[in-house]
Amino acid sequence: MILRRTSCRSRLLLAASVVLALLGPYQVFAADSSPQVTLNASKTGPRTVEALTQRAVIRDYKFAWQNLDSAFAASSATPLNSLFAGTANSSLKSALDGQHRSGISSRYLNQNHKLDAVFYSPEGDMIELHDTAEYDFQIRDDGKTIHNEHAIVHYVVLMTPGADRWVIRQLEAVPEF
Repeated sequence: MILRRTSCRSRLLLAASVVLALLGPYQVFAADSSPQVTLNASKTGPRTVEALTQRAVIRDYKFAWQNLDSAFAASSATPLNSLFAGTANSSLKSALDGQHRSGISSRYLNQNHKLDAVFYSPEGDMIELHDTAEYDFQIRDDGKTIHNEHAIVHYVVLMTPGADRWVIRQLEAVPEF
């Protein structure tokens, strides 16, 4: 009877180890693909950004970057899902087309975005953000990483409210603020 319990316990431990080994890579991928976004709206003018708007901007900006990573990982504009409009949409689609033609893919991993709201229009129909983004940028060819770098990039971002979310209309990298 003691031998039987030990055998059963060993099988359970082995099964648990296999499940953890299989889930491990997915847990790491999930952590890598979820951007961290903070927003400082204390110096915004000429209008104060309401708490509800702050939460919506953070949510939609995070979702946009998560989908941007998916789009570049798949070399397809489909994941962008109308989260980008205007010049941001055009330039991203152009970059994705070029990446697709070259046969490579890229990833934005371990993303941290520190947003500063610098302008919120009196009508509430546009917000300008300065994003200090920190991430690991990876270029892959045939599933193999050929370049990996840690980057800190400054973006000027213009967002406008859409039907059900805030949309990024401009996403421009700048040397500094």
